[in-house]
Amino acid sequence: MKLFYDKKSKDPTYYAQQGIRNGAKTTTRNVKNFGKHSELLKITDDPLAYVKEEIRKMNEEYRVGKVSYDVRIDFNERVKKSDEEASASTWCNIGYFFLQDVMKGLDLKSFFADAAKGRRFTFDSYTISRFLTYARILDPASKYATWNRRETYYEQPDFDYQHILRFMDLLEEHSDSYLEWLYRKSNDVVQRNASILYYDCTNFYCECEREDEEVVDEVTGEIIRGLRKYGYSKEHRPNPVVEMGLFMDGDGIPITMCLHPGNTSEQVTAVPLEKEVVKMLDGAKFIYCADAGLGSYNIRKFNSLGGRSFIITQSIKKLDTVLKQAVFNDYDYRLLSNNAPVTIDKMKTFDKQDEKNLDLYHDFAYKVINADKAVDLGLYDEKILKNGKVRKVKAKGLIKQRVIVTFSRKMMEYQRTVRNRQIERAKKLLAKNDPEEIKKGPNDVRRFMKRVAKSASGEKAAVSYVIDEAKIAEEERYDGYYAVATNLEDSAKEILAVSHKRYHIEECFRIMKTNFSGRPINHREARRIKAHFLICYTALLVYRLFECRLNRQDTHVTPDNLITTLRNLNVVNIHDAEYLALYNGSKALDAFVQLTGLQLDRMHYRPKDLNKTIKKMLR
Repeated sequence: MKLFYDKKSKDPTYYAQQGIRNGAKTTTRNVKNFGKHSELLKITDDPLAYVKEEIRKMNEEYRVGKVSYDVRIDFNERVKKSDEEASASTWCNIGYFFLQDVMKGLDLKSFFADAAKGRRFTFDSYTISRFLTYARILDPASKYATWNRRETYYEQPDFDYQHILRFMDLLEEHSDSYLEWLYRKSNDVVQRNASILYYDCTNFYCECEREDEEVVDEVTGEIIRGLRKYGYSKEHRPNPVVEMGLFMDGDGIPITMCLHPGNTSEQVTAVPLEKEVVKMLDGAKFIYCADAGLGSYNIRKFNSLGGRSFIITQSIKKLDTVLKQAVFNDYDYRLLSNNAPVTIDKMKTFDKQDEKNLDLYHDFAYKVINADKAVDLGLYDEKILKNGKVRKVKAKGLIKQRVIVTFSRKMMEYQRTVRNRQIERAKKLLAKNDPEEIKKGPNDVRRFMKRVAKSASGEKAAVSYVIDEAKIAEEERYDGYYAVATNLEDSAKEILAVSHKRYHIEECFRIMKTNFSGRPINHREARRIKAHFLICYTALLVYRLFECRLNRQDTHVTPDNLITTLRNLNVVNIHDAEYLALYNGSKALDAFVQLTGLQLDRMHYRPKDLNKTIKKMLR
């Protein structure tokens, strides 16, 4: 602050004047009126020296974050006129500062500088990358909507919508090197746990009614397949889908991803992507973990080489007769907690109301069965024919592996509760006696109904439907059982603990679809669709890195609380002199501040302090 007064006046008025820089805008504001020279003579012999001393004190207080202003409020003052069609809010978000604290470790500024080398770009690729990532976490919307809302961020970046599209083309062009860069640089943010890799696939349905047609390149003759194809969808939507494969490490942080047309079998996606991961990890040994749908013979065989291992969910129903007999033979079962012998009959019949049996109720019984023959496990290979189609063929070969079978009383009761509800629904359908509504499905209540036809000699058969008791009894045999196949020699407890963490990859997909609104995709061209999911992947990686850092300081914040807190960290400009916080404190905010050291738990912020904070992270 400095002294301002009219030196030509005989009786000047003394002011404390502050210079304010808000982004590119610079202005001055009189923050305190000390009064006229003649008035100050009543309290001091030298008004000028008195005022200078007062300003020196104010500057001292300002350095430690304290300042007082003379504020004049005119309730008749109107808002500034604008030529915009709609009024815009004046608040802006600073919660993304915490995300930038993570992104600075990824050093994407260097990556995009190399990628854009030799290009005559009039925009900053790194800036667009940052704000597309922030927006996917804080305010997921279409690219045009993100561009239209860029002023809701403190920095208020300056780029055009066309620049976003050109950036997406650049991103897709360097997608492979981009994913590898993210993995390698993420080790500077959090020490990655790549000893265990989880893999899974999911589908994103598209808002279109026709799938992409195949196009033949006129020069090379190559068949270019579109991404949006009709394929399997859990939601049974009649829309084309895009398939994503995702590798995740032992801490739930993504490692890499791949995109395929929606009609691609997920089993043929694992090995090619895993080969890329092997290169990224410089040939390091790891455990491949996946569900039964991604555990074909080829996948298990690939992960039996090079020091790699596998843990894959095994369907008990697909075991051959000999192995099924070993599962249901009530012999050689042990408790997972203490390895004490136990029988399945005891697990099914003990009194769970007795407090002495509480630990047993939460425990598991397990058995290890050797199963080296691939055909014993009901495995199939995915054989690619000359016409490009994929056909399943029964696997023939030997793989050194074991099947670990577990039984849980709690799981058995849960599965039977679910089934009993389904049987009740099936009985209600039978009461309607409408054959058109009784069509069996693999996982719905109609599987418990069977068709019965009775007729007298020479008469037309009378068709009816009844509850299939044999089907129910067959399903009940498997209640409470769970199995994994592995080529590891570790203890069953350790192997099952690794398999249990597969839910983290499902959580990744849920966050990407629900919290980050991975769809609607809002793009038609394959290159733009790929770029869209690369942005979603980056947002997931940044989020998971931030979450992992919180967990490692023994602070757990749920995804909803984490994202909600970041979204609500908004401030408003007060006469260009300060920014006022529009949020309150929380446990999540306290954890963020403790982790990053960013002092964003204040009520008031000086523009220069916020500018200094973000500038430091962008170096």
